[in-house]
Amino acid sequence: MSGLKQVVQQVAKRHGPRVLTVQSAGRLTPNMIRVVFAGPELDGFPEGRAGGNCKLLIPEPGEDRDRFVARLAEGPAPVKRTYTVRAYDPVQEALTIDFVAHGEEGPASRWASHAKPGDFLGFAGPSTPKIAHFEADWYLVAADLSALPVAAAALEAMPRDAKGVAIFEITSPEDRQQIEMPEGIETHWLIHPDPHSASTAQEELIRRLKWPDGRVQTCIAGESGVIRPLRAFVTQEKSVPRKDAYISGYWKIGLVEDEHQKVKRAEG
Repeated sequence: MSGLKQVVQQVAKRHGPRVLTVQSAGRLTPNMIRVVFAGPELDGFPEGRAGGNCKLLIPEPGEDRDRFVARLAEGPAPVKRTYTVRAYDPVQEALTIDFVAHGEEGPASRWASHAKPGDFLGFAGPSTPKIAHFEADWYLVAADLSALPVAAAALEAMPRDAKGVAIFEITSPEDRQQIEMPEGIETHWLIHPDPHSASTAQEELIRRLKWPDGRVQTCIAGESGVIRPLRAFVTQEKSVPRKDAYISGYWKIGLVEDEHQKVKRAEG
């Protein structure tokens, strides 16, 4: 075993954040950046976590790796953002994370926009997937670009005979992605050119759906103003039990993540 791998394993045992190295980075679609990380830092990464969330710790522009590692141990803490594990290949030890491209607006988007092989960031997690068991007669999946990775991971993990509806609200037609979903999933791509303006398109479409008999499970996530009425519709009007209803606001128009998290905690 190499000396580097031994060091990595010792760090992992202390449950500290990993420092991941970029293998490749580029535009998946006009408004989505895909970054693949690889290297011995991923040794021991748990399998079956696609769709789980993680924390990314973002280095400052121009910060070198030694200084960043020192800050992880001694502070001040780097900026932290929540993302989704899109995929992990245990054979190649390659981890994929997709970033919505906001240009220079936020630290994570800015980092991803400039990412190239050899770059690095901190990683903590991952959690387990949002839907651990697929036991429904019918599935409802709805997501904007921010939640497309969790929705895609859920669809790819479903039984191949699953039935349901998937709704994606994207910024441009070119943001459509190829997702290996069951043939029984009816797919809708909605175009909303300005994600920073309010949208009711997902709610209107979902309310028009013919609600099926039998057990329903949901994977719904995105902007909080969209999510709030959808949560009420699914859990109150349609009486989907909490254990079957994953519905989460990932961001809110006008707020950065730290501000949005404070609002979510205040709302309970």
